[in-house]
Amino acid sequence: MTRVRKALTAVRFPPANIQLRRAQLVLILVVLVPTVLLEVVGVLLTALGDGGLSVVLGILVLTLCTTGITGYVLGSIFVNKGASLARIQNDYVSSVSHELRTPLTSIRLLIEGLASDKLANEEKQHVLKLLGQETDRLEKLVVRVLELSRIESGAQSLHQDEVLISDVVADAMTTFNAATIGTPQPIRIELEPDLVVVGDRETLARAIANLLINAWKYSGDQKDIAIVGARARRWVELAVIDNGPGIARDEQGMVFEQFARGRSAEHHPSTGYGLGLAFVRAIVRAHRGKIDVNSRPGRTEMKLRLRPPRKPRPPATTSQAAVAGPATTRSSHS
Repeated sequence: MTRVRKALTAVRFPPANIQLRRAQLVLILVVLVPTVLLEVVGVLLTALGDGGLSVVLGILVLTLCTTGITGYVLGSIFVNKGASLARIQNDYVSSVSHELRTPLTSIRLLIEGLASDKLANEEKQHVLKLLGQETDRLEKLVVRVLELSRIESGAQSLHQDEVLISDVVADAMTTFNAATIGTPQPIRIELEPDLVVVGDRETLARAIANLLINAWKYSGDQKDIAIVGARARRWVELAVIDNGPGIARDEQGMVFEQFARGRSAEHHPSTGYGLGLAFVRAIVRAHRGKIDVNSRPGRTEMKLRLRPPRKPRPPATTSQAAVAGPATTRSSHS
C-alpha cells in the first residue's frame, strides 16, 4: 500500500475541478489496483495450478482482469474529456472576465472623476463622452460573446437557402465600406460566374465582412486585398487575401480561437477583442463548411469552403447576366 500511495502522490492531475480529480483517484483505487492484483493471481493459478480447475479459475480471473482494464481505460477517457472541457470552460470564463474588466475599470474611474465635483464643465463633457464610448464598447463585447455562444451551441437558427456568392460579397462590401469610411482602399473581387452555396445570406456576409475588416486592419498602408471565389470539386471556395505582415507559423493554429490575438496584433494600434475570426469560424461550422489560414510574410489567405446545392442552379440568362455584372469587378469606397 505504501508503494501505491507513493505512486498516487506522483500522479499529476490536470487543472480541473476537484470532482474530476476524485473520479481519477476512484478509478485508480477501485478499478486499476484490484485488477492488477487479480491479474497476478490469475497468472499464478494458470502457471502453477496442477489441476484443470486451477487453470479454468486462472483463465476466468484473467478474463475478469481484461474487462476491468478495459473499463479503466474507457473511464479514463471520459474523465480526461471532462477535464478538458473543464479547462476550456475555465479558460473561457477567465478570458471573458479579463475582457470585461478593462471597460468596467474605465467606467468606474470615469464615474469617480465625475463624482469628485472637481471638474470644469468642459472636462465633464469630455468625461461623459468617454463614458459613453466605454459603455458602447462593453455593450458590443457582451453582444458579440452572446451571439458567438448562440451560433456555436446551435441555438441561433440559420436559413438554408441557395445563395449567390456575388450577393453575399456585395452585402459584405456594404458592411466593410461602412466600417472603413474615410480611408478609401480598392478591393479586388474575382468570382467565377454563378457560384451558389447553401446557407444564410446575412450571416455569411457578416463572416466575409469580418475577414475583410481583419485584412484591412493588418495589411499596412499600401493595402492589396482581394476576394477570390471558385469551384473546387465538391466545395465552393471563397478566399480573402491580403498583403499584410503575415501570421507566425506557431500562431496560425490558434487564430480562430476566442480572444486570441497574435504577437503582431498586440503591437497594432487597432483594438479588438479577438472574437472576429472565432465568429467567422462559428458561422462556417454552422454551415458545415471549413475554414483555414495560409500565411507567410507579405501574404495571408483566409479560405472558406462552403457547400454548393446538390442540384446545380441553371446558368443565368443573358438578361440576368447583364444585371449581375461581370465576374471580376473592382469595388472602392464611395
